[in-house]
Amino acid sequence: MKLDIPFVRSNFPAFSEPSLHGWAFFENAGGSYPCQQFVDKLTDFYLKNKVQPYYPYPASMKAGKMMDTSYSRMAEYLNVDASEIHFGPSTTQNVYVLANAMRPMWEDGDEIIVSCQDHEANAGAWRRLGERGIKVVEWHVNKTTGMLSLEDLDGLFTNRTKMVAFPHCSNVIGYFNPVKEISNMVHAHGSICVVDGVAAAPHGFPDLKTLGADIYLFSLYKTYGPHLGFMYVKKDLIEKMENQSHFFKEGITKSMITPAGPDHAQIGAVSGILDYLDAVYDHHFKMPASPSERNRAINELFHKHEQELLERLLDFLRSREDLRIVGPDSSSGRAPTVSIIPLKKSVKVVYTSLLRHKLMLGMGDFYAVRPLKDMEIPRVPGVIRISFLHYTTKAEVDQLIEGLKESL
Repeated sequence: MKLDIPFVRSNFPAFSEPSLHGWAFFENAGGSYPCQQFVDKLTDFYLKNKVQPYYPYPASMKAGKMMDTSYSRMAEYLNVDASEIHFGPSTTQNVYVLANAMRPMWEDGDEIIVSCQDHEANAGAWRRLGERGIKVVEWHVNKTTGMLSLEDLDGLFTNRTKMVAFPHCSNVIGYFNPVKEISNMVHAHGSICVVDGVAAAPHGFPDLKTLGADIYLFSLYKTYGPHLGFMYVKKDLIEKMENQSHFFKEGITKSMITPAGPDHAQIGAVSGILDYLDAVYDHHFKMPASPSERNRAINELFHKHEQELLERLLDFLRSREDLRIVGPDSSSGRAPTVSIIPLKKSVKVVYTSLLRHKLMLGMGDFYAVRPLKDMEIPRVPGVIRISFLHYTTKAEVDQLIEGLKESL
């Protein structure tokens, strides 16, 4: 079965917005278009339910019910318990809170392993623990490929290793790391496994029970929804953390690692993302299925479409002698996030030309400063990043290829 692209795009207001007509969007790794279902729920909340939730009057009860629904339905899709789902202001702030909550669990001189493939905003808080008595051990990427080696990781563990943090997928290299295998290794050493899924989740929500990570984070504004950070944290792990909220919230796991309190409207609208995914499932499949089963089926549809377009793009890029693909050039095991460096013109000149072809792309380091440093790629001007999602069309990829031909 093939993904029905006209149906998919009918669920995103951006594709009928006149001001965006003719522009092809290839900066999805920086943030996706929001789906109509989310926009409708957010608007509805602000119009009808923008009151303190959980009081016994209709507007408030509806607000609380919308929020509870987002927690429960997200948990069902990701195959975990609703008590393990948390929404914070952003993934970066969620990591900051987690680092402060977990530091009291460890003694001075204990060690954490932090990969050098990370988006810095989602790893910097772990590294700052080096200023607070924790030894930070770096897991470097391969200088040529930008990939992480499990053999290298295995050699970094000691009897004082408490945690390993790494991305499910790099936002510039684009390849998926084997989270389940790494999680097993980390747990075999008695350590906590923390996974940054920001660059991976837009290409399909994970089955978190299967992955085995203790903590998994991603950004909802990159998965068709609000500018919120999502956190999955195993319940028994939260209970070991230091409360980061008000003193009277001690023991209330839903509050302990979200000190700023919930954004009622945005959380209440999160279930709009799942309404969209349900609509995709119902349009393509006729048989009943649980939310986690729906998720797996949808992921397969998305993956097949993205891989078809990715291979088309990579075929073109591999044929060129005037550019470098950052990292391996295979489509296997990677997201449709491809970074390139022009070899005969400057990054800025090529990027500026691409804009004239109505191509929306990214240029720079994308906070992936450490992998670029390990690969000896200058942070300035950095790379040109091409990133797309399941709603991208073949015609848009062809528009990109033609723009690259003329710009390079």
